Amino acid sequence: MNQIKCPHCGEVFTIDESNYDSIVKQVRDHQFNEELKRREKEYNERLETELKLVKTQTESLSQKALSEKDRQIEMLKSQLLSKDKDNELVTRDALDKVKERLQEKENQILRLNEQLKNKDTESELKLSKALEKKNEEISKLQASSQAMKESYQKQIEGKDEMIAYYKDFKAKQSTKMIGEDLEQHCLYEFNRVRPLFRNAYFEKDNDASLGSKGDFIYRDYDDEGTEFISIMFEMKNEADTTATKHKNEDFLQKLDKDRKEKKCEYAVLVSLLEMDNDTYNEGIVDMSHRYEKMYVVRPQNFIPIITLLRNASMNSLAYKKQLIVLQNQDIDYKNFENNMNTFKTAFAKNYELASRKFQDAIDDIDKTIKALEKTKADLLSSDRNLRLANDKAQELSIRKLTKNAPSIAEKFKE
Repeated sequence: MNQIKCPHCGEVFTIDESNYDSIVKQVRDHQFNEELKRREKEYNERLETELKLVKTQTESLSQKALSEKDRQIEMLKSQLLSKDKDNELVTRDALDKVKERLQEKENQILRLNEQLKNKDTESELKLSKALEKKNEEISKLQASSQAMKESYQKQIEGKDEMIAYYKDFKAKQSTKMIGEDLEQHCLYEFNRVRPLFRNAYFEKDNDASLGSKGDFIYRDYDDEGTEFISIMFEMKNEADTTATKHKNEDFLQKLDKDRKEKKCEYAVLVSLLEMDNDTYNEGIVDMSHRYEKMYVVRPQNFIPIITLLRNASMNSLAYKKQLIVLQNQDIDYKNFENNMNTFKTAFAKNYELASRKFQDAIDDIDKTIKALEKTKADLLSSDRNLRLANDKAQELSIRKLTKNAPSIAEKFKE
């Protein structure tokens, strides 16, 4: 048996070993739970700090990779524009140089003719030979100049023939067949160079579940199966006799919507509209100032735009793979955090249940103590009453019993 002193009233009462061990265990469990709470709080604070640091590093690396990719794309765009300008400058410079050399040779002939007049016969013979040599050089330069002119003339004629072909092509087709034949033309052009894109996917967009669809979707993958570029294509054409003429910009908004819904990176409008607009006739037109990653091209630039965007994306493939790894790591961190939150929730639930059971046990102990105190008080009261009853029994006598009953007293005397 063990004695316990009440800290409030100071009364000492005795309980058996099992109840005493139960109370000591409850006090020890309470201290353990307090220590567990403190350590859990410290662990959660440290974990939250580490997660914030990892997220900050992840966001920094992702932003750096995206910035580098955008920088390379802008550099490629500027190189493409400078290349087109350089080609024009080279053509003009070549013609100017030929003209300058011809003029220079003519000036030399004039100077030599003047010198011939003032020289003797021997000098005239030498000059004559030199003149013949110069004439041969002039003939070669003239032939070279003529060849260059013919080459440029053929290029111009080729462009004129292409324009005439597309004009005749549009004139012979109905409005519906015009669009379909342009799609078939682009499909044929792609299949013609298909060996260059051995891992590529290029098919018609037949999914209209979101309300609209494009014409073709191009996706390309590396040898490991990682997608590094995707393009949504729209092909537009119309007959010259169409009453209401459309503009290329009329279709950009829908194309941008289709690109986003099908999760494509780029959008390209292959168009024969606005044939008299030099902006679209000079090459690839970047429309990213209107819509993100949007381009408008003529059919002859269909394959070049794919090649250009594909090469640019291949250069940034390593950064994309790093970004995918970082994204997967971020998912792992989120899963870890979710698992931690699940554990905390389950732990809190079990702790709440244990705490409630603990409180119930304390209440039961309090009730038991109160019942024991009441039983003790009742026993003490019974002992006092038994003592009084015993005292009264000891004091009982015949005289007291017959005090107010004389007839009974007489009977006892008899």
